[in-house]
Amino acid sequence: MSDKSSGMNYAPKGKPAPVVKSGEFCIAAVSLEHGHVYGMCGGLKEAGAAIKWVYDPDPEKVKKFLEKFPEAKAARSEEEVLSDPEVKLVCSAAITSERCALGLRVMAAGKDYFTDKAPLTTLEQLAAAKEAVRSTGRKYMVYYSERLHVESAVFAGQLIEQGVIGQPIHIDGFGPHRIGNPKYRPEWFFKKEKYGGILCDIGSHQIEQFLFYCGVKDAEISYSQVGNYAHPDYPELEDFGDAVLVGDNGTTQHFRVDWFTPDGLPTWGDGRTFILGTEGYIELRKYVNVGTKDGTSDHVFMVNNDGEHHFHVSGKVGFPYFGKLILDCIDRTENAMTQEHAFKAAELCVKAQMKAVKVK
Repeated sequence: MSDKSSGMNYAPKGKPAPVVKSGEFCIAAVSLEHGHVYGMCGGLKEAGAAIKWVYDPDPEKVKKFLEKFPEAKAARSEEEVLSDPEVKLVCSAAITSERCALGLRVMAAGKDYFTDKAPLTTLEQLAAAKEAVRSTGRKYMVYYSERLHVESAVFAGQLIEQGVIGQPIHIDGFGPHRIGNPKYRPEWFFKKEKYGGILCDIGSHQIEQFLFYCGVKDAEISYSQVGNYAHPDYPELEDFGDAVLVGDNGTTQHFRVDWFTPDGLPTWGDGRTFILGTEGYIELRKYVNVGTKDGTSDHVFMVNNDGEHHFHVSGKVGFPYFGKLILDCIDRTENAMTQEHAFKAAELCVKAQMKAVKVK
């Protein structure tokens, strides 16, 4: 399922690093609309989670899931999953606009929720999710995979924490994706009310990274814009978007997202992040080191007062988020990601979308 040519089916593999005993922490997968659910469940399995159930109304989706995770059982209904007291966390990659409603049902059943990004599409959904977290005490966690499930991105966070580039002050993020043949995409992918718009969808990755790397608690959208340059047959699709944000601590971000990865690139997108600090800078070449023909990912370039540095970290860093998330669910801590952070990224991507000027 780790298809590097398709972002929808990209599921990174790490080394098993269990934080719990076998069978101690049971999870389930409900609603398999996006292939990210494979990465979510795979990351948790490597951290020791036991995948007990899978449910989706489409039996073909369930069949494919069971081929990857044969230890799971096919549930007859969503209710069968939610009524099982052994299930502690429910993973989902539902249609984007339906992710919040499912999360409310999961939390009402006394379970923590782990959803694909974007976790919601409207501020009304955000308010409902916040209230459900408050009233149930459950977690509404989000798979911001372009930071959490990318070793170069994890390593960049470690470098910044060590202070090697001083204080981060600006980020440029680039999140190009390959759309492939549109006829193989689900219908909801082209309905703006369903997918939320490109800044809400792909932009959620970029905004979350800004909050994390620059230590931002809140931000303003200085400008945002979207366009449909090359897909007239799908008028509700936005194939381009960009935005500028200013953080509450004075840091800034510009990011660009699009659906224009050319066929000549071996991976689904040349995702890059540039982080400027007061004493140096970092560049992440996440999925491909373009032009080198080595086919490797996770290159980190850093320049600081000590000189130039190149780190190739594929297979060397791992994905600590998943083990931390399991322990957070058990211990009711917030070491993997705070609820405030998860919701703030969601809020800002919705606001960027709401404010966006249509340029094409």
